[in-house]
Amino acid sequence: MSSVIWISVDDAEEDLLSFYQWLQDEPDIRRHAVISMEASAAGEGEMGGALDVVKLVIDTNFQILNFGLAYAAWRGTRRQPSSLSVERDGVRITLDGGDPDAVARVLRALEE
Repeated sequence: MSSVIWISVDDAEEDLLSFYQWLQDEPDIRRHAVISMEASAAGEGEMGGALDVVKLVIDTNFQILNFGLAYAAWRGTRRQPSSLSVERDGVRITLDGGDPDAVARVLRALEE
């Protein structure tokens, strides 16, 4: 059985593309997830069509800790990275810092 993790960044497509590429380079992520860039659903009156979400279709062997490690490593390479919103099974959480304790709390929430 697979599950989906959605990742978005408000008004910072460059950061989203950078994180997408970072995830593509992580063997532990690629091994248990199909990673793609997609257009989010446009709201009424919006143009839509931009690639503005990262979609991870994960298998049962996916380790959410590997996602956290990838996020922390990527964030360390950015001068002022934007906040990332991560959603799984209706739980939406914003990662807006590199504090290991905050990242650990977010990852626990995504695992449940």
